[in-house]
Amino acid sequence: MMRGLEVLEPGLHTELQSGTLLLQAGTRLLAARAVPGPGPLSHPQQAAPALALALAALYAEAWQRAPALRAAGVEKVLSAGFEEMFTHLDPYSRYLTPAEAEVARFRRAGQGGLGLRLAAARGQEVRIASLGNESAAARSGLRVGDRLLAVDGAPVSGADLAAAAGLLEGPSGTGVVLLLERGRRRFQATLERGASPPALLEVERRGEILWLRLGGFNSRSDSEVAAALEQAFRTTPPRGVVLDLRGNRGGVLAQAVGVASLFLADGVIARTDGRHPDAARTWVSVGPDLAQGVPVVVLIDGRTASSAEILAAALADRARAVAVGSVTTGKGLIQAVIALPNGGELLLSWSRVLAPLGWPIQGLGVLPAICTSLGPETLAQELTELRRGEPPLAEALAMQRALRVPVPAREISRLRDRCPPAEGREADAPIARALIETPGDFEAALPR
Repeated sequence: MMRGLEVLEPGLHTELQSGTLLLQAGTRLLAARAVPGPGPLSHPQQAAPALALALAALYAEAWQRAPALRAAGVEKVLSAGFEEMFTHLDPYSRYLTPAEAEVARFRRAGQGGLGLRLAAARGQEVRIASLGNESAAARSGLRVGDRLLAVDGAPVSGADLAAAAGLLEGPSGTGVVLLLERGRRRFQATLERGASPPALLEVERRGEILWLRLGGFNSRSDSEVAAALEQAFRTTPPRGVVLDLRGNRGGVLAQAVGVASLFLADGVIARTDGRHPDAARTWVSVGPDLAQGVPVVVLIDGRTASSAEILAAALADRARAVAVGSVTTGKGLIQAVIALPNGGELLLSWSRVLAPLGWPIQGLGVLPAICTSLGPETLAQELTELRRGEPPLAEALAMQRALRVPVPAREISRLRDRCPPAEGREADAPIARALIETPGDFEAALPR
C-alpha cells in the first residue's frame, strides 16, 4: 500500500526492513515505524492494529513532507495506496471514494433511477434502448434511439456500457445532465433521479412465449420476476420462458439466487469457497418451480457477468434451461463490502463461486449450449447437428463441468475460444423461439 505514495511522488521510497517500515526521500530517511508480526500461536488479525498505526504515521509524515501529495488531495492519495495493494490480489477488489460509494449503495438498493436503458450500437456508440412509462427520461422528451454522448460532462462509450450506466445512477432527488444527439442535432437534457427503483425487469408476452429481460439485480428482482411468472401462468400458461440476461452486469447476489429458485425445485444453486473457513457456503433452491416445468431458454453474451452468470450457470447445470449466445464475462468472485469512516467503501474479493456441478465461474464464464458469436455459417452447422440429436457444444460443456480449481490459463482460453464473448446477436431471439417451439431440439440441447 505504501508504494502508492511513490506513484504520486516518485521522489519518495518505501520499504520493509527487518520488521520496520521505512519512508525515504532519495537517501534521506524521513520516518521509520516498527511493525510487529503475529506470534507463532496468534491470529494474523492481532497484528492489524499495530500495522494500521504504523501506516497512518508514515502517511502523515509523507503528507507533511511531499507537496505533490497535498496537491493531489486525500482521495487520490488513498486511491493510489489501495490500488497498489489490490494489484496483488485480483482484478475486482478496489477502493470506492465517498462519491462512488454513495452511487454504489443506491445501485444495490435499486434506487435513484432515470427510467431508461442503454445499449451499445455501431462504432461503440451508446443509444437509448428503452424508456419507462412516466419516467423522468420519458417526461423530458427523450426517445428510443437517441445517442448518448456524455453524462455530467463525462464522455461515454459502448466499449464500457456498464460504466455509462453507472454514471446515470445516483441518490434520489439529484440531477444529472445528459448530452445527446438526435440526427444531426445535439442537445442537453437535465433529469432528476426518481425515488423509485429503476426498471430492471421488462416483461412481454410474444404469442405463446413469456419474455423476461432482466437488466440487473436490485432488492426487488426476485419478487418482480415471481409476480411476472405468477401472472403469466394464472390464465393461459405460456409454452415456454425466455430469460434474457444479455448485458446484465450482476448486482445483489441474494436476488440472483432468489430468481434461480423460482425456476428450480430443491437442490444446489451455487457454492463458494475461499482461504477462510467462513468463505464456504452453499445456496440451495427451495422451489416451487413457478414456470411449471415449461422449457426455459437463457440468453447470455460477453457482457453477462457476476450474479447473472451464477443464475445462468445454475439453470444450465441443473438442466432446467438451455443457454444461447456467447461465453459470459467470467466474474465469479463474491465481494465483501467494508464501510470506511470517510464514507468510502472497500470491495474485497472474499470467495470464489462454484456452479452446482463444481466448476469455477471465475475466468471461465458460462458457455452456451448453442453459440451465436461465430457467425451464421457456424450457427447453421450447429443447428444441423442439434436436429440430428448431437448437441454442438456437448464436448466443450463436459470439459468445463469437469474442471476444478485451479484451472490452467490455457484451459480457460481453449474453452472460451470455443464460443468467444460477443455482444448479443440478432439470431439469439429466433433461436430461443425455435427451441421452445421444437421440444425435441430443446431436449437435445439440454446439458447432460
